[in-house]
Amino acid sequence: MTPAFADLQGLAQCRIATPVGPMTALLTERGLAGLWFDAQVHHPGPIDAPVSDDHAHAMAARQWLDAYWHGAATDAIEVPLDLQGTAFQRDVWQALLRIGRGRTRTYGEIAAEVGQAGSARAVGAAIGRNPVSVIVPCHRVIGASGSLTGYAGGLPRKLALLQHEGVLLT
Repeated sequence: MTPAFADLQGLAQCRIATPVGPMTALLTERGLAGLWFDAQVHHPGPIDAPVSDDHAHAMAARQWLDAYWHGAATDAIEVPLDLQGTAFQRDVWQALLRIGRGRTRTYGEIAAEVGQAGSARAVGAAIGRNPVSVIVPCHRVIGASGSLTGYAGGLPRKLALLQHEGVLLT
């Protein structure tokens, strides 16, 4: 497991099936610390934690994802997050949480929001390290021209997620 998660206490993991591929969830006492697609860039690799399908945070993540895939509102479903990263990364990830379903933002817009105007590349690097795919919606960030750009889970998944949300891309 990567160093970012090595010191976490109370770890558990579970697998979650989705229409765009299976995911692995990393759970702590405080919340969901990771949610990765198989073979995703920056996947931590094998997780040394017991499997716990009935962990409270696993059940919350499953409920959120089930509502998401059925087109239902997810706002009322609380999924406690335990996001591990630098202060800058966490600021970027919080900005991602403010992008509503069916909406997109550019890397430059996120950079300006976190007080780093002109640092779209740094923002892109932080977005690429987002440990909680889909729920922390990094797929909603697109290039300045409206084009799809990198996605750790793969561009086909990014496109599928945006299409699922009704986003029309240019």
